[in-house]
Amino acid sequence: MNNRLLLVFLLLAPALAFGQDAGPVAVPEASEKAMSYYYTTSTLWVINLMWGFVVPALFLFTGWSAKIRDWARRLSPKWSVMILVYFVVFSLLTTLIQLPLDYYGQFAVEHEYGLSDQALTKWITDQLIGFLVSTLIGFIAVLGIYRALRASPQRWWFYSGLVAIPFVVVIILISPIWISPLFNKFGPMKDKALEAKIVALAERAGIEGARVFEVEKSVDTKTVNAYVTGVFDTKRIVLWDTILKKLDDRQLLFVMGHEMGHYVLHHVWQFVVFLCALIMLSLYATQRLAHGLIERYRRRFGFERLEDIASLPLMMLVVSLVFLVAMPAFNGFSRYVEHQADIFGLEITRDGHSAGTAFARMQVDDLVNPRPNPILHWLRGNHPTLAERIEFTNRYRPWEQGQPLKYGGEFRK
Repeated sequence: MNNRLLLVFLLLAPALAFGQDAGPVAVPEASEKAMSYYYTTSTLWVINLMWGFVVPALFLFTGWSAKIRDWARRLSPKWSVMILVYFVVFSLLTTLIQLPLDYYGQFAVEHEYGLSDQALTKWITDQLIGFLVSTLIGFIAVLGIYRALRASPQRWWFYSGLVAIPFVVVIILISPIWISPLFNKFGPMKDKALEAKIVALAERAGIEGARVFEVEKSVDTKTVNAYVTGVFDTKRIVLWDTILKKLDDRQLLFVMGHEMGHYVLHHVWQFVVFLCALIMLSLYATQRLAHGLIERYRRRFGFERLEDIASLPLMMLVVSLVFLVAMPAFNGFSRYVEHQADIFGLEITRDGHSAGTAFARMQVDDLVNPRPNPILHWLRGNHPTLAERIEFTNRYRPWEQGQPLKYGGEFRK
């Protein structure tokens, strides 16, 4: 090969490689650091799970809940104000009890493993904002439930469950627009060429008129995320700045194809139905179980009726129990829809290699164990394992065999 031909080959080689797959993507082996992070976070998950039962039980069996109610009642005889005072005090105390565990799991561990450069002041500020927002939303929900209890002691769970549906929908709709920007700066995407590619992909997926936002998330974490949300004029495509720094354009387009799949296939609304069904089941279980417990432990609890606001920790215990029992089913459904979104992303981009390399990059950078313990994954895993996802991207290519696409009917020409 003469020098001129060699020069032409060297110039064309990157373009040729970009236009072709480089073969199957290997699943990276988990590093020692990744396995240590996996064991640490798994242990913390178990501790937090147990703590979610210990704290409400502590308020119940020590009579603290009844004492807070008595104090709130002395402060104001008006029922709604008494509920507000009780809930704010109860929320503040439970948050303070939980704070050391939250600090260790959310701040210390993430810094120890190099997954965050977040300043302590930013973490504290986020905790304060989160407390205010969750207390406001929680008070509205609790006030509604206890009003229903007073109005209909037998059917309150049904009416509360029905009202939970629009309540959850409203929270989901306003969260990306009004709540998320309280924690991080949302701005226009800086890479306009990449933004044009994402918008074109969205239009092909049938998502028109969506605005693209870049979130300054690197102040909190080095992990990555992106999502598509909203309806009508509130439709938005959101990418963390961390994912823009780590993935190339082709990898990002697959990730956005995956997120668009969630939107087009209505997975959020399917989760709303699932969640609202769980809420109603939890409230019904509270109705069936709480009265017997109150009858047996009323002296220790310090209340005799479920409609007494002091019963809130008891209600939390029953709800936590129902969600614990339902957790494998809920996570199993989540893994199913995540797999659907992977298929959608693969079919709309037809780029399995970029999908596999994106997963491999995220696995290494985010310290993910690609093959977690099967039982633990069954209990808490809400995505397929990264090993499963990478291996699926290597073999799923129906377009190469002329086979029909599962979601081809969703794509616009």
